[in-house]
Amino acid sequence: MPSLLSSAIAHPARNQHLLLLQSTTAQTCIPVLREVVKQSIERARETAVLLCLLYPPSSFVGEEARARSDRVVVVDRTTYVPGYSDDFKSGSDLLASLRHAILEPAKSGPPGPLSIAIDSVDTLLSDLNSISETTQLLSELLSIVRARGGTSRLILHALAPSPILPILSQTRFSPTLTHLIAHPTALLTHLASAYLTPPPPLSPPEKFWGVFIPISERHYESEKLVFGSGGEGSGLQEFVVEVLVRGGGDATGRRRGVERELEGWSSSLNGPCELRELDSLKTLWSKKPVVEAQNAPDPTQNLSFNLNLTPEQARSRAQVPLPYAHEGKPPAQTATPAAILYDPDSADDLDDDDPDEDLDI
Repeated sequence: MPSLLSSAIAHPARNQHLLLLQSTTAQTCIPVLREVVKQSIERARETAVLLCLLYPPSSFVGEEARARSDRVVVVDRTTYVPGYSDDFKSGSDLLASLRHAILEPAKSGPPGPLSIAIDSVDTLLSDLNSISETTQLLSELLSIVRARGGTSRLILHALAPSPILPILSQTRFSPTLTHLIAHPTALLTHLASAYLTPPPPLSPPEKFWGVFIPISERHYESEKLVFGSGGEGSGLQEFVVEVLVRGGGDATGRRRGVERELEGWSSSLNGPCELRELDSLKTLWSKKPVVEAQNAPDPTQNLSFNLNLTPEQARSRAQVPLPYAHEGKPPAQTATPAAILYDPDSADDLDDDDPDEDLDI
């Protein structure tokens, strides 16, 4: 059975029409996005529309793949900088231009599943300079993807912290969601050493997620671990992916529960893997030799006296009444009312006279 991460990349569910990939300053999610776009292009009868706003198209798809397939539409706007480009547009003109660049290939493309990937929604928000217009455009794209059905989906890449990220992850925007969040491996080693909470199954899932989620949401913690004095810097070779799937399961997309897992990503292993397979985390799974209880020496052996009880002695000890003062009685019937007993000292002034009578007020 494939893992959640492998399914999100290569085998999307038919009702999961929104895939949200989240990067941070400490760890990028671009390798996962590259693999998602690659799998979308390689799937038969699927049209892939790629809008590049941050990274060039060569970061996701090669020229051979674009020339080989007529179902790959690439919109390159990486050279467009508001206020500096010759074709500068603002406000409604820019929104109309983006609609034409994305919606027209999506609407006029051949029938079949449709994948629309945008890198990144933060750059899109910066160009439009309006959260409402950005959300409206993304909502229109999501409606087109849902109308295609099947494995069609809208793939969005965001850089946290982002003002639009909380909107995209709400159930109001999409009741179903697959959310992939990249974390540096240093975060797990920090939790294991500082909080004695390694990832499951080395620690209970409830305990781990209770510690991991609040710390991972404080992005400066990861940045300090990666770029601090003892950090090793961010890399693309190995990292951890938090996979959150909401509303998956049946054909109607109605599922109240949320699945959450941690999986590894290794370039040397060609993508998804288990956490124990990451070289930077293998120390967490190194086990010290443990002596079995049955092989351990009995400390009560070779003594000049006997520490064990015979069955008759154990029964006799069990029949000894315990010296409880209120055994078998409720405390309210035996306890005396609470009271404060005070013996005045010779220096105490307990008269009822006014202590301030000598003041001329």
